[in-house]
Amino acid sequence: MSDGQASARASAAARARTGRPLLSLALTAMMEDVHAHSGAVYLLAPDEPVLEMAVTAGLPRAFAAPWERVGLSAPIPVADAVRRRGLVWVGGQEEMARRYPRVAMALPYPFALAALPVATTDTLYGAVFVTWPGSHPPVLSERERRQLWPACNRLAIRLEGVTRESHPLLHESDLLDASAAAAPGTLGSTEAARLVSRLPYGLLSLDLHGRVGYANAAAVELLGAPARDLLGTQLWASVPWLNDPMYEDRYRAALISQHVTSFVALRPPDDWLSFRLFPDTSGLSVRISRARAVADMARDAPQAGTGLSRLVTISQLLTLAGALTEAVGVDDVVQLVAEEIAPSVGSQALAILGSQAGRLHVMGHRGYPDPKVVERLHGAPLTDRIPGSHVLRTGVPAFFSSREELERLYPSRKESRDGFAAWAYLPLIASGRPVGTCVLAYARPHVFPADERAVLTSLGGLIALALERARLYDSKHQLAHGLQAALLPHVLARLPGIEAAARYLPATQGMEIGGDFYDLVPTRPQPAAVIGDVQGHNVTAAGLMGQIRTGVRAFTTGGQAPDEVMRSTNRLLIDLGSELFASCLYLRLDPGCGRAVMTRAGHPPPLLRRPDGRVRILDLAGGPLLGIDAGASYPTTEVALEPGSVLALYTDGLVESPGVDIEDALCGLGDVLASAGDEPLERLVDQLVLRGAVNGERVDDVAVLLLRALGDD
Repeated sequence: MSDGQASARASAAARARTGRPLLSLALTAMMEDVHAHSGAVYLLAPDEPVLEMAVTAGLPRAFAAPWERVGLSAPIPVADAVRRRGLVWVGGQEEMARRYPRVAMALPYPFALAALPVATTDTLYGAVFVTWPGSHPPVLSERERRQLWPACNRLAIRLEGVTRESHPLLHESDLLDASAAAAPGTLGSTEAARLVSRLPYGLLSLDLHGRVGYANAAAVELLGAPARDLLGTQLWASVPWLNDPMYEDRYRAALISQHVTSFVALRPPDDWLSFRLFPDTSGLSVRISRARAVADMARDAPQAGTGLSRLVTISQLLTLAGALTEAVGVDDVVQLVAEEIAPSVGSQALAILGSQAGRLHVMGHRGYPDPKVVERLHGAPLTDRIPGSHVLRTGVPAFFSSREELERLYPSRKESRDGFAAWAYLPLIASGRPVGTCVLAYARPHVFPADERAVLTSLGGLIALALERARLYDSKHQLAHGLQAALLPHVLARLPGIEAAARYLPATQGMEIGGDFYDLVPTRPQPAAVIGDVQGHNVTAAGLMGQIRTGVRAFTTGGQAPDEVMRSTNRLLIDLGSELFASCLYLRLDPGCGRAVMTRAGHPPPLLRRPDGRVRILDLAGGPLLGIDAGASYPTTEVALEPGSVLALYTDGLVESPGVDIEDALCGLGDVLASAGDEPLERLVDQLVLRGAVNGERVDDVAVLLLRALGDD
């Protein structure tokens, strides 16, 4: 039995055999010892590498709902603690944003967290986390360490012991502090009620779930809701104009950070109310008063370096995250950051920097009056003393509220000013490693408070994930184009008596690589031309296309007749053991005699434009697709090819598209060929391609080969 299976069975046994609230008692004792205000115990799930939340204390379970089940490989503190078999400490909001951006995005509040494994020497049972308000020092004290480790070890020993006992399982309820429910002479007393009823502002008492437990008369009047509708309900649920995620978010922020928070809300039609939330471990006291006119507040507010305590609301974060998932390439990421993220945080310019061979690589920028200021960073060694490379190397964000602050640390910036007055340098960390730096520039001096730094750092995590996906896509895209270019002729061979032009366009979906091909084979006395289409739009199709093209050239050079070339190519495809099929059109040219011999394998018929401008579709003899029947035959057709005639060979991507009849498409191509057939072939082939892609989207790749008979050279 593996260690993981043994651990899972042991933790399952602990669940099933303890009749006492073992986990709850251990968790609350641990929290009391270190003065933490919330926590949870996880147990390893049976038969799967997952931690399941068994009990929580101090805050509602809903606050940690995204992590009720956590995979052992997840980038989450409790999972990290299990993987390392060690303590994980996150000292504050900014560190959480840098190391665990997913957690920081869901809980963008100031708090500290410690996570530890619950394990004996041989067996893993689960993990524990506890949290402190944002006022906790950024370093875990030695006393707290000495309390946490032994507590987790004692819990592991108890769980080890109960696996050998037979106590029945009792469900352990989550624990919320109810210590304030009965404080004689204070809350709930007659005198206290009289006291608060005399106050000119509203007072509410909310429990940890946000439910109203008390409302004085002024609160009822200001909220415009009867007391019976308020009591026992969540404020944002019972007061319609407070039904906004932003207001619920302020309640969460107060409870998790244990800091006083506030917000202003509009009570229709034009009354602005100020809400101030005072938290403790039992709930919230809320003071409501009339706010000054918004115009007065805006006039009196400082103009530089201030901002909302929350720059980006939860709904905005979800919108930004959704937008970034739509980014395909690196340019798309840069554009989305410029259009969506920079405006939402008040930035006027941005740059995305990466690294390549130990040097800075400018991936994109927007908003700089002089682009050369950013572009001169391209190729700078990562060892240079500049903020962009320092953040990329260390993975630590840097914020500069003024030009003086930046130039004091980086004197070289005095010679390369970019016209801005404040900067945020955000590390882009994906899969645990820095992949770049996002630079946000501000037109005026801008102070970055702790919560704003955390939000920006969390956004950097989102940008990093999108950038990593985009770079992978761009690499695949470049690989696909490189492979396609290598498999198609770099330059068309010159044939006596024949002028030629060709185009290849990849599909606009998938990997943008396919199996369409064309070629000219300059054999004497009669050269050959071929066009074909291997089924599929992937590397396999492209590789098979290269083999077919090579085979056709070999069989042609060997002196085989057109029908023999097609039969040999068919057998080659079958012998290769591929499950893909291919269409093909092959012709042997004799411009001196004014003729061409053609054969085809399931390929669309070519168009022939005569010197007088008339166009017709050539109904050629042929056989089935290549790769189906080893004994198939491919009869030939001889076609007159007078000097001045133009043959248009193409693949089905040119004439087949959703909602378009193929006969109408062929007629349209014939019209273009008839009207523009006397133009230079390079211009004519471009017109044909444009006619076949009028909607800008191609579900299939396209190859076109034009041949104009010049007569005998």
